[in-house]
Amino acid sequence: MKIGGGFNLGKLFGIQFRLHYTWFIIFILITVSLSWWVFPVFYPGWSQLLYWTIGLASSLLVFASVLAHELAHSLVGRANGIPIKSITLFLFGGVAQMAREATKAGAEFKMAAAGPACSLVIGGVFAVVWVLTRDIIEPVAAMAFYLAQINVILAIFNLIPGFPLDGGRVFRSLLWRFSGNYQRSTRIATRTGQGVAFAFMLGGILMMAFLEDWIGGIWIIFIGWFLYNAASASYRQAQWQEALRGITASQVMTSHYATVPPDITLKQLVEGYVLLRGQRFFLVADESGFKGILTLRNIKSIPQSSWNTTPVENIMVPAGQIKTARPEQDVMNIMAEMSESAINQMPVVDEGRVIGLITRDNLSRALRTRNDLGI
Repeated sequence: MKIGGGFNLGKLFGIQFRLHYTWFIIFILITVSLSWWVFPVFYPGWSQLLYWTIGLASSLLVFASVLAHELAHSLVGRANGIPIKSITLFLFGGVAQMAREATKAGAEFKMAAAGPACSLVIGGVFAVVWVLTRDIIEPVAAMAFYLAQINVILAIFNLIPGFPLDGGRVFRSLLWRFSGNYQRSTRIATRTGQGVAFAFMLGGILMMAFLEDWIGGIWIIFIGWFLYNAASASYRQAQWQEALRGITASQVMTSHYATVPPDITLKQLVEGYVLLRGQRFFLVADESGFKGILTLRNIKSIPQSSWNTTPVENIMVPAGQIKTARPEQDVMNIMAEMSESAINQMPVVDEGRVIGLITRDNLSRALRTRNDLGI
């Protein structure tokens, strides 16, 4: 599942960490709730400054716990051959973006179980801190008690067998392990996840109707709606990947691409190809073979005053730095490499000669064609 928007925080263990704009909503809600209601009710007598200090610290540690939960997924996934591109904190917690899905049931089981296991360990650590400080430093004990509960709740919630929650992925991995059918296991896990989502929404409606808890009810309905959409999106992605399984690069590549010589100037390129034909991506080659690629981003990096004297070969990305595909290579592997490297196109090379180009558009068209044909 991919979460768009937000900004980068930096990298840890080679994984990009991002903060989505919606994170601030839940961060403010948790901080205000703890500082204005929870701690004042259970711990009267503190100063307002102390309430807000402990509330703010608790909120930050909640999200540090969520980050650790996702990092556990990511590190275990990476150890099992599943590249992780980034981790994003957002309204409902965190999500790790995988470059590819697990290829074995055991790998998915380990990766899915790592997050809840990490949360339980963190919850246990905070429980120990609470025991050690409850009669000595009440504010620290209060914060530790709250964080111990939150981490245990996070682990239990994620173990609900509703795909794509961790529990749903554990459920799918078990079905996959015993049936040997990834697609059927995904379908069952998704339907179960949608059922869990409907149960959440029904529970929210009942809370509003019989308990008159409008805020809690709306929140539960919102979570159910989110889970339903996440399950549906994950299933569509799995169907898409399955539809492309077994297809090779030579079957979906295009031969309609622009090839330019390395000694052409940027001015000639822009006037003869970009402005005249609307092309934005170029393969650079001569009689000796494939030399590199060039995009509009490369061109824009050079001042226009230098276009007339700058040959393409001076700013192209050399062939040695470019990921290429083989004609017989499976499209699923190509998709994973493109996602992992954040690229939108990949030349297909055979014996040093470019014979085609794979783009995300190629893959989308191949999928639509297969869907239209019912295969």
